[in-house]
Amino acid sequence: MSQFIDEAIVRMVSGTGGSGAVGFHREKHVPRGGPNGADGGRGGDIILEADSHRRTLYEFHLANKYHADNGIHAVGNKRGKDAKDIILKMPVGTVVTDSDSGEVLCDLNIHGMKFVVCKGGRGGHGNQHYTSSVRQVPNFAEKGEPGEARNIKLELKLLADVGLVGLPNAGKSTLLSMVSSAKPKIADYPFTTIVPNLGVVSIADQSFVVADLPGLIEGASEGIGLGHQFLRHAERTKVLIHVVDCYPVDESDPIANYELIEKELAEHGEGLGERPRIIALNKIDILPIEYVNPLLSQLEGTGYQVFPISAAAGLGLQPLLFEVLNILERAEAERPAEVNLVLGNKPDEEEMIVVKTDDGGWEIISKKVARMVAMTELTNRDAVRYLHRRLNRTGMLQKLREAGAQEGDTVYVGNNVFTYTEDA
Repeated sequence: MSQFIDEAIVRMVSGTGGSGAVGFHREKHVPRGGPNGADGGRGGDIILEADSHRRTLYEFHLANKYHADNGIHAVGNKRGKDAKDIILKMPVGTVVTDSDSGEVLCDLNIHGMKFVVCKGGRGGHGNQHYTSSVRQVPNFAEKGEPGEARNIKLELKLLADVGLVGLPNAGKSTLLSMVSSAKPKIADYPFTTIVPNLGVVSIADQSFVVADLPGLIEGASEGIGLGHQFLRHAERTKVLIHVVDCYPVDESDPIANYELIEKELAEHGEGLGERPRIIALNKIDILPIEYVNPLLSQLEGTGYQVFPISAAAGLGLQPLLFEVLNILERAEAERPAEVNLVLGNKPDEEEMIVVKTDDGGWEIISKKVARMVAMTELTNRDAVRYLHRRLNRTGMLQKLREAGAQEGDTVYVGNNVFTYTEDA
């Protein structure tokens, strides 16, 4: 049995595009053939795909770095071959976050949904793209576009309609086993559930998914105990069943136990404190009725519906399940349709920034400019002149002028160093 893992941080790097070629048409009886250098191949994408057959993120702890292949360079008039994409299967319910910026990139909440987390670089253009009235025989081509690199945090949040919450040994696993075909571990000691268990409940020709979450303890919302890392799985549920043990083995007060769990849910945030819930007062078959009724009265004072049950004996389960079904139907009727389909990553939306450096030079911070420079063969004078004209069109030279740059100043773009000049 694989270990249940619901978080992972993975380094992902897409492929760099292949370089374009410098080539000229060579054919018998065609003495003045023009440039025909082909384009390089595209670098491989890294694509995440939601797959309902996946249950954990365990494999991403074993292999926490993925690098797609680079595109193939063009040769003469033969185009470079595109690299293959890497498609990584994720459990449905995986939230994808940029671990460096904290930005949530995608929520893979639908089976088959795909997200391009790192887009491969396009292939560089061959020299046939650079002919003009004043440059009829270009002797340079474009290098391939660099791939993208990201540190990605993967966080699994189970997709369940109903969450079972309560103290350890309150009877949540027993309840799940009695209302579904799930077979969670059950024993007479605390913390028998150390991973979330899912079960499908069928009732009145309808069905819903129930998650038995590991028992919470005081301080769970602050990272204490087994339950803290699983509170996130309750965030997606539409209704919570708070299972309260009416006869705790440690002889603690059931009402105090109820209030403790409610406090942890509220302090975790994410709307858990306001989530619709039902209270299931469990194990009523082992306590005289004169002790059960006062507990029922006190719990009913919370404003929530309370159902006295015995999960082990199968007592009172049908009314409980029908009420869950009613709440789910109301929630579905009130909730607007939500489809979170993401087909690709966001385009670059950035402002070019010019920064004065300590040595009196200037640093250009711009992904677009950095990409232009990276795709230029800087040892080719004609390619550098063409880059100068492109940078002028982006407004970079104007920004340097406005910032106070003088002829001969040093300009930094990424790892490259240039000398500022107005003369192309």
